[in-house]
Parts: sequence; structure tokens; C-alpha cells
Amino acid sequence: MALAGPVVISQLGHTLVQTADTMIVGHFAGRIPLAAVSLSHSFFMIVLVIGLGIAYGLTPLIAQENGKANKEECTKLLSNSFWINFVTGIILFCFVYFGSMVAMDYADQDPQVVKEAKPYLFLLSLSIWPLMIFNTFKQFAEGLGFTKQAMNITIWGNVLNVAIAIVLVKGMFGFEPMGIRGVGLATLIDRVLMMIVMMTYVLRAKPFKSYLIKFDLFFIQWQRIKNILRIGAPVAMQYVFEIGAFAGASVIAGQIGALEQASHQVAITLAAMTYMMASGIAAAATIKTGNSFGNNKYYRLQKFARVSYHLVLIFMVFTAVLFAVFNQYLPHLITTDTAVIQLSAQLLIIAGLFQLFDGTQVVGLGILRGMGDVNIPTLFTFIAYWIIGLPAGYFMGINLDWGVQGVWYGLTLGLLTSSLLLYLRYRHIIKRKLV
Repeated sequence: MALAGPVVISQLGHTLVQTADTMIVGHFAGRIPLAAVSLSHSFFMIVLVIGLGIAYGLTPLIAQENGKANKEECTKLLSNSFWINFVTGIILFCFVYFGSMVAMDYADQDPQVVKEAKPYLFLLSLSIWPLMIFNTFKQFAEGLGFTKQAMNITIWGNVLNVAIAIVLVKGMFGFEPMGIRGVGLATLIDRVLMMIVMMTYVLRAKPFKSYLIKFDLFFIQWQRIKNILRIGAPVAMQYVFEIGAFAGASVIAGQIGALEQASHQVAITLAAMTYMMASGIAAAATIKTGNSFGNNKYYRLQKFARVSYHLVLIFMVFTAVLFAVFNQYLPHLITTDTAVIQLSAQLLIIAGLFQLFDGTQVVGLGILRGMGDVNIPTLFTFIAYWIIGLPAGYFMGINLDWGVQGVWYGLTLGLLTSSLLLYLRYRHIIKRKLV
């Protein structure tokens, strides 16, 4: 809990940026801009999670090398991770600018929604580069067990993001009202400042001095780059398969109607907050299991895995109850549109159902990453979401005419499948190690 708590808040910070954007637009801009935020996020979240996955490849390696007391190797991994993330940030921006912008025109969406979404998506895409640099140093610190600092930076970054966004959207203090573009610009400014502060902290703080004695930013070795990408690339694909399925669900909801798409955005924003908190527990599980795996302490690893599953189950039962009991009230946090609130409330009942599966599957991924097992879990996530979940959601939502609720039933089925497969994979590996 001591390790996971700050990571939970730090992980939640990534979602809170999108949550803040959604809330501000929902309250101050209206239904069409809110649907535009949903459409933009459906494209951008895929790019975002690719970046987060690539950056995450550093953490298990740092945890394992730190378990062996190999500080020099930790330093070399940091410099190589920096350049991986630097280049990845540029590539992902180009992917959004030259790919997603064009794809919007062919996604069978409301033309007004597309028109509002494009300038916002452009500003979001610019923010991916500073976010990648921020995550280089964040994942390094967390791999060593220093989690509170990234949490503090994320908290203040989100406060700043909300303040700037409200000023720019409403046109306060002499600024012209910028509408949806205002929240995009606020996000970009926030992430640049977070990058500067996190990088300065790691390079100058006392706890890292013994690790950075031989630090050389320009030390690049292809073997270490391959080692990071060997974990980071599959983790990125895991994120893509899962978050991409939810992004695909947003597009399917948009085919049903702007009301359904806006309602999907409200409900998924709330559900994403609990998911990111669960992923904080998963990140702590990665660090602890990675450290135990590096020391060949498999019984210790098994205990941390068991505790991680228990923690996430308790947490997700609690959030499921919250969604079920307060489903009529929670959407008011994001929008004032009565029709959107009513439909979002129905979706939150379904969200309460898939909370358990969402939590256990992300913890399962975290445990397996700590053990260096990423390829088979990547295949599992592809099967769960793109072979089972999303096609089932399309069939129930469009073919059976169940509407956006049918789409969410399909997502629930995908999460259940992923959760079971990942748990069985962990049990298979740990039994083999304990023999």
C-alpha cells in the first residue's frame, strides 16, 4: 500500500487530464463539443497508451537490476530509455497529425463533431512529446521505489491544467473564449511544465546521486534499447488492444448517435478513473514482483501477487457499489445535459459490473510484467478485446439494436476473458518456478 498509494494517484493523473477536459467542456461548451472530446480521446488514447507502454518498459528492468544492486546498469538503462521515448514522442505526434486527422473524416461521425474535434486533437498530439520525457524519469524513479514525487508533480500539474483550461475556455482575464481549443492548450502547457520539474528532480535529488555518478545522457547501446523495447513494445500493444477497444466502442457509439457518444464519454471517463487507480496497484505489483524475480525469491513473489489481487478486488468492489448506488448523481459532475445524464446513469450500472474484471486483469498484467512475461499476455489481450469483446459489442449494439448498452456488454465480456486468461498464465508460471 505504501508503494501503490502514490502510484495510484500518479497514474490517475493521466486520466484526470482527460477527465478535467471532459468536465470543463461538458459544463461550459455543450453537447457537440462534448462529443468532439469523446471522438478526439478515442483517437488520442490509442497514441497515449502506446507512449505509456513504451516508457513502462524501463520500470521492470530497473526493479530487477536494483534487486541485484546493479546501480551502474540502472543508469545506462535510463539514458537509453530517454532516447527511445524522445524519438517515440516525435513519431506518435506524426502518427496523429498525418493519420488520425484524416481518419476522422472517414469514421462516419457527425460533421459538426469532427470540425470541433480536429484543433483539440492537434494540441493533444503536441503534448505527447513532453509527456514521454516526463515518463522517462517517472518510470526510472518508480522502478527504484520512489513514487511520491511523481504523485506530487502530477497533482499540482492537474490543478494547473484545470485553472488554465477554465480561463481559456471561458475567456477570462482578457483572453478571448477559445472553447474546446482552450482545454487542449492547457493540457500542452501542463505537460511541458511537468516534464521540466520531473527531469530536474531526478537529476538533482540526493536519493539518485549514487545511481547517476556515471550518468551520460548520450550513452546509447542497441542491446539495452532492445532490452527496454522487448518489454515496452508488448506492454504498449497490451494497452493498445485494451484502450483501443474502448476507443473503438466510442466510434461505434458515434455511429448510433451524438447522444450515445456523449453518454459513452461521460461513463467511460468515470470508469477510467477507477481503472487508472487499479493500474497503480498493478504498477506496485510489477515493482515488487520484479524485485523478487530478480532475486529468485519466488515464494516472496507469490505473496506479493496474492496481496495485489486481494487489494484490487476490495477496491473494485467498493467502486462497483459506488457506481451502482450513485449512478444517477455521478454524471452531474461532468455534464448538465439531462438526456446525456440519464443514458450515462444506465451505463454506470454496467460499469459497476465490469469493475471486478477490469481490476483483476490489469493486476494480472502487472504481475506478469514484473516476471518479464509480456508476449503471451499481449496475445491474450488481443483475443479478449478484438476477437471477443469489441465484435460482441458491435453485434449487440448495432445488429441486435441494444444501443450503447449492448456495446458495453461486449466490453464486459472482453474484460472477463482477459482477467481469466492472465490469472491462469500467472498460476502456470509460478507453479513451474516453485517446482
